[in-house]
Amino acid sequence: MSLLSRRLWLGGAAASAGAWCLPAMAGAQVEEPLMDAVRNALRAAVLQSAPPVPDEFPSTEARLGYLRWLTAMSRRLHRKLPDDATRIEFLQTVWYESKRAGLDVSLVLGLIQVESNFRKFAVSSAGARGYMQVMPFWTRAIGDGDPATLFHMQTNLRFGCVILRHYLDRERGDLFMTLGRYNGSRGRAPYPDAVFANQRLWAFEDRAAG
Repeated sequence: MSLLSRRLWLGGAAASAGAWCLPAMAGAQVEEPLMDAVRNALRAAVLQSAPPVPDEFPSTEARLGYLRWLTAMSRRLHRKLPDDATRIEFLQTVWYESKRAGLDVSLVLGLIQVESNFRKFAVSSAGARGYMQVMPFWTRAIGDGDPATLFHMQTNLRFGCVILRHYLDRERGDLFMTLGRYNGSRGRAPYPDAVFANQRLWAFEDRAAG
């Protein structure tokens, strides 16, 4: 991914980001050995260059449906991300990365709300970073080794979605166990239940379709 290879935190940017880091009450992914084939597949997924703005739809109606979703979600997210440009870029990127990973967008938004409450520079006590609270070891395992990039919007969302997809595959589609693994609390109910509850806040019924 070109965004991973770029150094977006030049000069004092990383230091200034650190000044704005806020604690997150989230758990953390547990570092586990990865088979070479899995590691290579995950690395390819996060390094693949792709634009954050969705621009390919199977039909005009599909594109209009996306725009209706974007408008509805923008209204809901306004209080947490009041800057219009930031909010739209965030939603475009969440939509794109969720779809790219084969994940429900409302699930990803619910997870983000629980993990960081939509704070870009959130840091947990375990060191997980950003919107989706990605642990720095993932940048060594499948990225470019620079944990500072996890404070970049698309990088964080792409890592988070790729990791969540990886866990979903490992748990054979069991979302409850997947979310527990993502949070480091596998088999315990509070975290998955919190994500599912918040997912409902981001559900979208497109009444204009059909």
